[in-house]
Amino acid sequence: MRVVIQRVSRASVTIEGFKKAEIGWGLLILLGIEDADGDEDILWLCRKIANMRIFNDSNGVMNQSLLDQDGDAIVVSQFTLHASTKKGNRPSYIEAAKPEVAIPLYEKFVRQLEAEIGKPVGTGEFGADMKVELLNDGPVTIILDSKNKE
Repeated sequence: MRVVIQRVSRASVTIEGFKKAEIGWGLLILLGIEDADGDEDILWLCRKIANMRIFNDSNGVMNQSLLDQDGDAIVVSQFTLHASTKKGNRPSYIEAAKPEVAIPLYEKFVRQLEAEIGKPVGTGEFGADMKVELLNDGPVTIILDSKNKE
C-alpha cells in the first residue's frame, strides 16, 4: 500500500456536483492499493498515520500527531499511485489492484483508521470521477509505502 498524506487546513471531495466529504484541520490521504497488500499493511499504515508527528506544537515545531490535534481525515482511493513510468510516456497501472481486491481493502483501511483516531473518516468513492480540493498547510506532504517499512 502506498499513501500520500497531506496536512490540510481544509479539504473536500465532490462527486457529480455533490460534496461527499469535507473536513477542516487534518489530513487528506490518497491511498493506492496493489494485489500483494493485506491486513498487515493496513494496520501499519493506519497506526503510522494516526501517530505521525507532523502538526505544530505551541512552539511551532512539528511535534504533534493527528491524535494530539484531534484532527479529521479524508481517505481517497487513487490507483495512479502505483503507476509505472519506466517505459515510454504512458504510465502503466498493472501493479494497481483490481476493484474486486482493492475495494474490500480500501473499506478495511477506512475502518481501521477510524478505530485509530476514534472518529469517522471522510471518503471519496472508489472508481468515481472525484474532484478533490485542499488547502495544503505548510505545505506538508509525506509519502509512505508499507513495502518500505525499514
